[in-house]
Amino acid sequence: MASERTLTFSSEIENIHLAEQLIDDVCTNHQVKEEFFGEILISLTEAVNNAIVHGNRLDPQKQVTIHFWEDGKSMYFNIEDEGPGFDYNSLPDPTSPENIEKPHGRGVFLMRQLADTCDFEDGGRIVKLSFDVIGKAVEA
Repeated sequence: MASERTLTFSSEIENIHLAEQLIDDVCTNHQVKEEFFGEILISLTEAVNNAIVHGNRLDPQKQVTIHFWEDGKSMYFNIEDEGPGFDYNSLPDPTSPENIEKPHGRGVFLMRQLADTCDFEDGGRIVKLSFDVIGKAVEA
């Protein structure tokens, strides 16, 4: 029962609900446990928020694209923006004392902690997240 979906929308903060709806749909379809649903939801909304705010700089003329697919074991999400990219290897550690009180800078950290894999491509314009959750579905 492999499935694949692509969702594209303009870079407006209110469009995060479209990503949340996609997550809800695919997690329901694949009977993902609630604990994993939360990890997916947080990771994806952080990635989409970063794409809208930091990547596309809230420019509604620029698009964010989410591509979802699964292979019977894992769910994969690629989140792509049209921005200039960023240096994802030089982000400050949000858990260090000098950053702990800062309101920003936790998104990539959360994605790396919650997803089974978190990779970047195209200079940081594409975030690739995977979650090994399908084989851990709710028992009937």
